[in-house]
Amino acid sequence: MRIALIETSLHWGDVNKNLNHYEELLKSVESGCRMVFLPEMFSTGFTMEPEKLEPGAIEKVPQWMSDMSVRYNIALGGSTVAAGKEGFFNRFYFCLPNGEMFYYDKRHLFRMGEEDQHYQPGKERKIFYFEGWRILPQVCYDLRFPVWSRNRGDYDLMVNVANWPSARQDVWSALLKARAIENQCYVAGVNRTGSDPNVNYAGGSVVFSPKGEILSSSSKKNSQIIYANLDLDALNHFRQKFPVWKDADEFEVKL
Repeated sequence: MRIALIETSLHWGDVNKNLNHYEELLKSVESGCRMVFLPEMFSTGFTMEPEKLEPGAIEKVPQWMSDMSVRYNIALGGSTVAAGKEGFFNRFYFCLPNGEMFYYDKRHLFRMGEEDQHYQPGKERKIFYFEGWRILPQVCYDLRFPVWSRNRGDYDLMVNVANWPSARQDVWSALLKARAIENQCYVAGVNRTGSDPNVNYAGGSVVFSPKGEILSSSSKKNSQIIYANLDLDALNHFRQKFPVWKDADEFEVKL
């Protein structure tokens, strides 16, 4: 399975500019790539004023993702602001080329940035499925909570989409690597570059192997597409040869 992570700067609060920008980048994704992931809140930037966004602009983002997925025959994932009956959510959509769409709402809201005051937390851990792969979606701050992302023998690839500040870049890399090793899975982390009114971002998008090896990573260019090849047979062979999972502790997550 060949995947791509699109790392780029964003247009603050401008849904149309961001969608047009990503549409141009999607055109250049290599043929044969089966899954593509975009950063957290890729359509607006990490805004704490969701109520000021034009409702019609936000509502069209999932359909745009589905259209791109169908057009380019890829599975496409990324998070965006979503409005629900209970309030706003930081929602990770996963769209398939057959038109199906799934979502996961960010569970852990970044209180230091007051995200918990403007968004509702997700209540359900979810697994996405595509072409034999089981994918655990995570959003930025979720990365700091290993119990939530603990592999229960139900996923092969963890994907974290983020707006992770450059001030904590080393933490980003260290935690992604740890999640790959402890869960014996592939881990893909896609971050943005540039800046918003509050924070600077240094990218650092990366794909780790189940052994914690870097398979692919970004440099410091303004925008780029990072590719990696994932091997499900090799993953299963490693899990059988080195079955750490058999000694894992039982636990229950209480919401």
